[in-house]
Amino acid sequence: MKINVGIIGASGYTGAELMRLLALHPNFTLKAATADSQAGKQVHHLYPSLGSNSLTLRKLEDAMSALSECEVIFCALPHGEAMSTLGKLSNRLIIDLGSDFRLPYKELYTEWYKREHTAPSELGKWAYGLTELFRSEISPSSRIANPGCYATAVIAALAPLYRADLVEPIAVVDAVSGISGAGRNPGPAYHLPHAYEDVRSYKVASHQHTPEMEMGVEKFSAKKVTISFTPHLVPMSRGIHATCSAPLRTSATFKGVIEALRDTYSNEPFIHVCDQPPGTKEVRGSNSIRISPVIDARSGRVIVTSVLDNLVKGAAGQAIQNANLALGLDERTGLPVEGVYP
Repeated sequence: MKINVGIIGASGYTGAELMRLLALHPNFTLKAATADSQAGKQVHHLYPSLGSNSLTLRKLEDAMSALSECEVIFCALPHGEAMSTLGKLSNRLIIDLGSDFRLPYKELYTEWYKREHTAPSELGKWAYGLTELFRSEISPSSRIANPGCYATAVIAALAPLYRADLVEPIAVVDAVSGISGAGRNPGPAYHLPHAYEDVRSYKVASHQHTPEMEMGVEKFSAKKVTISFTPHLVPMSRGIHATCSAPLRTSATFKGVIEALRDTYSNEPFIHVCDQPPGTKEVRGSNSIRISPVIDARSGRVIVTSVLDNLVKGAAGQAIQNANLALGLDERTGLPVEGVYP
């Protein structure tokens, strides 16, 4: 079965990762790709690593006819741009890799993204695409909002513990991200002389993934949670490492914690519960998450480490996994489970 797909916003890092993974997919054929800033360039000239891709990037307005012939659209536009674009499309399946349709109502969006939502009637209509936790909602959907990279790592680590009622309703998350998470457009904070040998926090107590994390945990566990989140930028190209900590309930044990995680993910090919805290190189280039819990008996807290590749499971890979699910394909199709090392 061959399925035509298109990408809107293909010139960024996420778009490039989508094209790399689609080249490995036996059922998907990339028929159209847009990139207004790079229109007229062939993909392999922009990204020599995609040497077999001779598709010419086009402006969105010039590609509408070709996009209409695609069953699946992946949208990798910058935050705030998809909401005015995707409503015009009637494709069988649309997956937005940005933030525009993740949150359930406009007031929450405005509070955290500091802009008005121009398509508020669409909010709540898009399935939240953390595949392993919300499969039953994603499968029948034609519109899927792909989760953020930080949110994917944190929700996967904490939601099973809240569902099992093992932890108190407040968590602290410290997480680091590779520089690719900031996107392809350069800025002073991401130049090599500035970022190399430097680690610094940013958007402290105000990062836009915070309400998404709380929403995802609550959606899966039916437990209200408040998350104090501090992200950091580190000098590596890709990867998310999240350290998630929460006070244990009085009756909670390590056995209960590990069972909650393993029961949730025992049949999941892309989420692995580990005996030792994992590192980002273990998942680099893969669609996998690796999770490891530790009990700090002295402070009465559980500490869960969660790692993923922000461009794969944190973006393009999870989008393809969701497309596979929604189209009735094996979720693993075209997606690497094992990481690239060293």
